[in-house]
Amino acid sequence: MAGQERQARLSDRIRVILAERLEKGLRDPRLGFVTITEVRVTGDLQHASVFYTVYGTDEERAGSAAALKSATGMLRSEVGKQLNTRLTPSLEFIPDALPETADHLTALLREARERDEAVAGIAASAKYAGEADPYLKPREGEEAE
Repeated sequence: MAGQERQARLSDRIRVILAERLEKGLRDPRLGFVTITEVRVTGDLQHASVFYTVYGTDEERAGSAAALKSATGMLRSEVGKQLNTRLTPSLEFIPDALPETADHLTALLREARERDEAVAGIAASAKYAGEADPYLKPREGEEAE
């Protein structure tokens, strides 16, 4: 098992290598504007999960996923050439759900803000159910004990 530091260094190096290679471009017209967001390497350094996002429509995302899947072997050999490791990890490209999650969280925060404003409006016009001062006070003519 590799140490956490080595695992993190290898993840970062693979991310840089893949990003540079994708920046140069692949000869696949299906490949869109791809951003490598994160790479996670297993503890034995045999497998790397590559998370990516694609800017564009659903069709462009599907095309980019197919392009990355077909170019996996070439990208793995590129990683193997530039890494100084005994074995080259296998690559698995996984679409990152970060943009969708961020949009969902933004919608939830907007809804919570609207509900808070509605509650504040109701609270501003609220009146006491009974008297304003509910504590018992001595009646006129009686002394407090």
